[in-house]
Amino acid sequence: MAVKKRPRNLEIFTLSFLDIISCGFGAIVLLVLLSRSTTTGGTVDTDSIAELIRTLSRMETVRSEHDTQSERLSSMMDEQAANVAQLQKEIEKAKQRSATLQSANSGLEKKIAALRERIAVPSATLSADDDVQEELYAGGIPVDADYVIFIVDTSGSMQSIWGKVMQQMENILDIHPKVKGFQIMNDNGIHIISAYKNKWINDTPKLRKRVLKILHSWQAFSNSSPAEGLQAALRLYVKPNMKVSIYILGDDYTGSSYDPVLQTIAKLNTNKITGEPVARIHGIGFYNRQGGNITRLSTLLREIARQSRGTFIALD
Repeated sequence: MAVKKRPRNLEIFTLSFLDIISCGFGAIVLLVLLSRSTTTGGTVDTDSIAELIRTLSRMETVRSEHDTQSERLSSMMDEQAANVAQLQKEIEKAKQRSATLQSANSGLEKKIAALRERIAVPSATLSADDDVQEELYAGGIPVDADYVIFIVDTSGSMQSIWGKVMQQMENILDIHPKVKGFQIMNDNGIHIISAYKNKWINDTPKLRKRVLKILHSWQAFSNSSPAEGLQAALRLYVKPNMKVSIYILGDDYTGSSYDPVLQTIAKLNTNKITGEPVARIHGIGFYNRQGGNITRLSTLLREIARQSRGTFIALD
């Protein structure tokens, strides 16, 4: 195999080249002087000597300028090399920061996915307002509220699935990242902690643990109609300048009619200035094989959710 010769970059005007030229030029001048001295009877032309001196001086000046330019170029190259090295360091740091951010983002996405999985998959999810697209949703429920109210059916049929009810309430609290306060009432408007009536329970780990412990064994009179509890929540806690979400959990509706309830709720939950709902009202219905009539409850909760920009979910 033939070896290719690489072309060599040659610099002609180097310091060595100038030295050689100077020496050669000086030798020629000496020969000329000697020759003229021999032919003219030994006399030396002073004009030629002066011209020679000037020429040598100019050559020395050119060589000095060349040396100066070479030093400047070398200094500039060193400075550029230092800049390139610093830039490479900054690029490496940026890559490390980017990798750290990607890792953190991946961890956050996993946490969000885990929280979404904790919400039971609904057998029927009905969004009450198709125009609402910009809020964060989890399991079909908007989670943009600062305050959360639970209205829970505490009837005998609900007690048979109470573990599932508690789990859903915990999940709902978990998917609200910025809850400032919460409240729990039953469908008849009875507060789980009477001392907190008409004021919010701060969402601290200690209070949440205490409330969930009480909730575990909570039993209160219930007529399986969320109308009373919902009206009490709207009157006591909902204000136009607050972001409140109300969650109704039940397995039955025993009321005689829907229209009076819907009219009252619409009146209490409408901003008189904007005409928009003040609070989002969501419904979670449980299919309960031990009793209850999910069909009647679904009819009521779907319409309440529709008129209040909420969501209704039916869980098996």
